[in-house]
Amino acid sequence: MRRSWLPKSIIILAIISWSIAVVLPVSPEAQAQEAVAEPGQTISGFVRDEAGPVAGAIVRIQSTHYKTVSGDDGAFVLTGVAIADPVRVTVAAQGYFQNWADVTAGQQDVVITLKAHFTSDNTEYAWQSADNCGECHTAYHEWKADAHAQAAINPRFITMYKGTDVHGNQSPLSGYSTGWPKLPDLSQPYFGPGFKIDFPDRDGNCASCHTPMASSLPTDNSCGWSGCHKDITAEYSEEIPESVTPTDLTGVAAEGISCDFCHKVGEVLLKPETGLPDPELTGIMSMRLFRPEEGEKLFFGSVDDVASAADSFMPMHQESAFCAPCHYGVFNNKEVVIYGSYAEWLASPYSNPETGQTCQECHMPPVEAGNPLFPEDRPEAEKAYFVFHHQGGVPRQPDRIHDHQMRGATDQELLQNSVTMTTTAQLVEGELQISVSITNDKTGHHVPTDSPLRHLILVVQASDADGNPLPLQDGPVLPEWAGNYAEQPGQLYAKILEDENTKEAPAFNFWAYVRVVSDTRIAAMATDTSQYRFAAPTEGPITVKAQLIYRRAFQQLMEWKGWNDPDIVMEEEIITVNPDLLSQD
Repeated sequence: MRRSWLPKSIIILAIISWSIAVVLPVSPEAQAQEAVAEPGQTISGFVRDEAGPVAGAIVRIQSTHYKTVSGDDGAFVLTGVAIADPVRVTVAAQGYFQNWADVTAGQQDVVITLKAHFTSDNTEYAWQSADNCGECHTAYHEWKADAHAQAAINPRFITMYKGTDVHGNQSPLSGYSTGWPKLPDLSQPYFGPGFKIDFPDRDGNCASCHTPMASSLPTDNSCGWSGCHKDITAEYSEEIPESVTPTDLTGVAAEGISCDFCHKVGEVLLKPETGLPDPELTGIMSMRLFRPEEGEKLFFGSVDDVASAADSFMPMHQESAFCAPCHYGVFNNKEVVIYGSYAEWLASPYSNPETGQTCQECHMPPVEAGNPLFPEDRPEAEKAYFVFHHQGGVPRQPDRIHDHQMRGATDQELLQNSVTMTTTAQLVEGELQISVSITNDKTGHHVPTDSPLRHLILVVQASDADGNPLPLQDGPVLPEWAGNYAEQPGQLYAKILEDENTKEAPAFNFWAYVRVVSDTRIAAMATDTSQYRFAAPTEGPITVKAQLIYRRAFQQLMEWKGWNDPDIVMEEEIITVNPDLLSQD
């Protein structure tokens, strides 16, 4: 992480760190020139707005590392410029549209004037489809594969919200809406829990994160976005608007969390005393949008050298706080954090401004050499584009272009590089003693994080030369909710909830009144060690196998819903212990 500490209100963009506007190059030929200007050439000038000098503006020769910052008097000097002219000098400052000037190396007294962007929000704005962005932006296809693009159509979300299975079969009402919640009658057809099973006449606050483009309500209309009032209340009240449903959407609203939405977020509201969003204001309710009036445009981004009059530089787009509104959430029980990855990061060593890492550094890393976005005419893959070359994009250093697939809980490679597992096995006085340590040394939050349905299963097996399992003498065994691994030696890492009304545990309806029964997840930089003793044979090799398995949801819930997400093996170690060799010694 490379950032200053959080201010009271933070300008950010919800997880997208690229500017959406088309770059206007001087010319492809000029950008490709490798000629060198005279050593020691400078470009100097002033940055101002209509009121006078602008201090702290970033001044850069576009798509290069020649960069400086304007002084208190607005003056800037770019020194040691070794690029043939012409060059494009761009200027970016928070609160302003970006601007630029085409100059020659050695030119002095360059004046670049910035225009402040508007600070209003037009709720009548018509959201634009991400398909429009795909015409120019290389990241569009990455976003299409990202979970944010699936937020409105994710079958796990839809079936949990509606209380159905993947075929549309719906469970009976739970009784929550009448004040008499009860456990499901499993002798009758049952398809798992659902928000609409518990609260059929309310919409809840799911749309505030999953489908923020489903309504034109102002972001501060908490009554509408929280969806806590009954449908009939809105019908008979002029003060309370209809709440926002997150399902059965069409058009742009069905795009979930789209480019246009993210690039209109201009501020995130965090509580000064905690550095976290207000628990009552989930998702969009902790954001401020800057939607333009007819005929105007504004896009926020983290690239400081975009030559577009519609773009505004927002440095906080690269900060973890950007993720806070939708990755910190509580529901009916205000004491229980359900989604907590941002709070976990904030409490971890990763939030250290000097040594830590941001969410974006892990989930939106720079593109790599060999990426198909690299221009064909540069086989050394030194530069890449975030706006297609044929749409006017300029070549850029790969480290300034970030992956927008935003890999997370479905990415096997990411999961397999999250923790370190160490397994030891030895024979001691006729017993096989096994120790397994799991260290969360590569993840800036708990493992697993966010949805309490996610969990890790550590399975420890020991078998003789014929493959027969050895009897466990001492050590933990997996609980019933480990599904097909229940009662086997091992450890479960999960946040287990209990429904305070029905006493069901683990409770899957985390939007209801729940409490935390146990939380065995592994915090950032923490280590969990479990130990096992097995009865050992006197001869023949013994095989020890330890597997750490990631599961998206509890097996019983997956069977009810008809989900088919496969288990992912995060870590695996196999050790052979030979009693015969020990006896010979």
